[in-house]
Amino acid sequence: MRYPQLAAFSRQEGIIRVVGHRGARGVMPENTMEGFDFTLSCGVRLLEFDVVVTRDTVPVITHNHRLTRSIVRDAAGQWLRGDEPKVADLDWADLAQLDVGGLDGSSDYGQHFPDQAFLYGAHIPRLRDLCARVAQPGYQDVHLMLEIKSDPAELKDAAARVRVVDAVVQEVRAFDLAERTLMHSFDWSLLAECARLAPEIPTSFLTQLPQNVADAVDADEDSAMPDCPDLTAPGISPPDLVAKAGGALWCPHYLDVTAADVRRAQALGLLVAVWTVNEVADIDRMIAQGVDAIISDYPGRVQRRLLAHGVGWGAGPAV
Repeated sequence: MRYPQLAAFSRQEGIIRVVGHRGARGVMPENTMEGFDFTLSCGVRLLEFDVVVTRDTVPVITHNHRLTRSIVRDAAGQWLRGDEPKVADLDWADLAQLDVGGLDGSSDYGQHFPDQAFLYGAHIPRLRDLCARVAQPGYQDVHLMLEIKSDPAELKDAAARVRVVDAVVQEVRAFDLAERTLMHSFDWSLLAECARLAPEIPTSFLTQLPQNVADAVDADEDSAMPDCPDLTAPGISPPDLVAKAGGALWCPHYLDVTAADVRRAQALGLLVAVWTVNEVADIDRMIAQGVDAIISDYPGRVQRRLLAHGVGWGAGPAV
């Protein structure tokens, strides 16, 4: 393979990879060090997470461009009220005081994850915090699926793209993690900027067909706002478009993909990682379709289904 990190995301004989979505969002606070540590402790060595950049150009791990009332508590432990402030309008010091260790169970978003632990004192991590953790001895097999969030207000701002991508790439390189990282996004122009600024890091192209947006568990969340070709046009093959754009990995929503799509992508030399697969029947279907990797809010659930099929995920003894 051209990129050594792709091996960690690649299906092998008797192995399908498991990727923890935002750590393990179904059971632990998402995009937190506590969630990542839990996921790693379960033998899942591939982490998917989201990165946004602050006003003082610090890449932080959080999904939305605005701080979300259903997730964020202030220093006094109270849920945020009023307008949700934008991360890009705040400095890192402002974010460091906030608590993201639980969900407001009365919110639509909180009701999607009734099994998620509620912690006190969990904070929004900087990208460098996670990089520092996985750069340590004992974590050398951990790989990062790093999603840079595309700001809808700056989709056409080339300078803003460069600023964000450069800040992220500098952090990854500072911890010598380029060969253990994928750059991951719905924004195809942003991925082109990633390839230009960091040619040693492969790109992973997220896609979702419009008819299935309502099926995502993303109430109270920013829209993906993809900047990509029209995937609904007649005769369009998303894997072919991803390959033409220089992608190494195609990451479709699980409702959008068929076994034929998987075969076509793999024939083009692409890896296929499906998101976000949480229900047992859907996990089983993705296993049957021969995908390379399954991204899930419940990585333990995927592990259990893989074991039931006589398949491993690349950690621990062979099945």
